[in-house]
Amino acid sequence: MASAVTVLGAGSWGTALAIHLARLGHPVDLWGRSAALAGRLREAGEHPDSHPGVSFPKSLNPTSDLAEAVARAEALIMSCPSHAMHGLAEQVRPLLNEHALIVSTAKGIEQDTHRTMSAVLETVLPDHRSRVSVLSGPSFAREVARGMPTAVTAAASDLSVAEELQHLFNGPTLRVYTSTDVVGVEIGGAVKNVIALAAGVSDGLGFGHNTRAALITRGLAEISRLAIELGANPRTLYGLSCLGDLVLTCTGDLSRNRSVGLRLGRGEKLQDIIASMSEVAEGVRNTLSVRSLSRSVGVEMPITEQMYDVLYEDKEPAKAVVDLMARRLRPELE
Repeated sequence: MASAVTVLGAGSWGTALAIHLARLGHPVDLWGRSAALAGRLREAGEHPDSHPGVSFPKSLNPTSDLAEAVARAEALIMSCPSHAMHGLAEQVRPLLNEHALIVSTAKGIEQDTHRTMSAVLETVLPDHRSRVSVLSGPSFAREVARGMPTAVTAAASDLSVAEELQHLFNGPTLRVYTSTDVVGVEIGGAVKNVIALAAGVSDGLGFGHNTRAALITRGLAEISRLAIELGANPRTLYGLSCLGDLVLTCTGDLSRNRSVGLRLGRGEKLQDIIASMSEVAEGVRNTLSVRSLSRSVGVEMPITEQMYDVLYEDKEPAKAVVDLMARRLRPELE
């Protein structure tokens, strides 16, 4: 049965999800902060910047009227950058339908509180705490918008809520699995962005497949240590939302985080890279928050530490690689 859906965030990912949901027959409001952007999208019948050539289904309505869009939503998709989640949730709190399903698609950790995005939503929207869920997994927006086969994970602490999200999104081109391990799904999704930056740096320095494979594998070990410390199921970390997403973002040319790392490895400065980008590479902020979180719980994360030094201490990328390789010898499974 079709549900009224509102997607908050008219960037590449929010737009891709709105297109997908509208194709499934749901009436979809795609909200963007700018009235000019909403008007441009309506007039073009597509998102000419993010998804040129991909026509909007008739049931997709671009809008900048937040109150109207949120009030009629049976499912509210929060598709903003992670650093904007808290503020946007505060805006929508008085507007929400009493029984609305709340879905986070952002991958990040709140800097000051170390909360995941679902925890932010549960805190800001206490009346909807039991209705908060997460959609995550290896999914480039451009490929979802173009209807390329993709598999993702719907997570919620209550299995029935995860299944509700599963049925909302599942379709011929998007297969959705369920999980109740919200911590594992979200930590995997957030920390893989940091490892993807490192993989990009490696590629930018001209290193080969051996180096990238080592970064992915040791990156997975790093993610696993943190996630398990926070209560995750170890099996989650070998699924779509962690290993699957890690491989995608460390190897795919559409990865914004890998692209930032690639340019850092080639000698560009972070401020120049960020200034040239139209959308957020979550790994840059995630490096700060993940490093802070890992230190607060006493989990060793050497790749994250080196990426922090490259991004925020102006360390030479080549020196970061040398320092990683020169760490004390240890058993692989330690």
